[in-house]
Amino acid sequence: MDSTEPTSTPFPNIPPIIESNDREYQDTGVPSTVAIAGHPLHPLSIIFPIAFLAAALGSDFGYWLTRDFFWARASLWLIGLGLVTGIIASVIGMSDFLQIERVRKRVAGWTHLILNLSILIFTTLNFILRFGDAESHILPWGLLLSLVVGTLTSITGWFGAELSYRHKIGVVGAGSKKYP
Repeated sequence: MDSTEPTSTPFPNIPPIIESNDREYQDTGVPSTVAIAGHPLHPLSIIFPIAFLAAALGSDFGYWLTRDFFWARASLWLIGLGLVTGIIASVIGMSDFLQIERVRKRVAGWTHLILNLSILIFTTLNFILRFGDAESHILPWGLLLSLVVGTLTSITGWFGAELSYRHKIGVVGAGSKKYP
């Protein structure tokens, strides 16, 4: 079914933002290629970079309000941890992207990939900007980069959920890795 054709799924079909496909909706789903005992690791691994980078945004605001060096040092550590755990999550996610054709056939898959790579690039820049002098570059550029990362994280989370819940990718099931 072409993504522009009407669908009988209970979900809207608004290409290119939201795509619904009856065959995927009726399908049992495609399991993740990186799993332990059938439990996909990508959903587990993404909670760490999300938590670290969201907390970094909060500590940047803490620094902005108080000018206390504690918040600058906390941001540096949180951004560093967000970067390391983000790289781990991206390696796991990239495995699914490369091995499951259904992911690559969807706008949500490409959007999720591109936005997450953008987050890693902005987080790397944010870390480099602060490394060696955690305090002097928070305002305005560090805070702005943290805001961009926070915004992109929310958007890419939406598209990741589209892949899991609407297209049934990375879930338990015996569906085809190719387009159903």
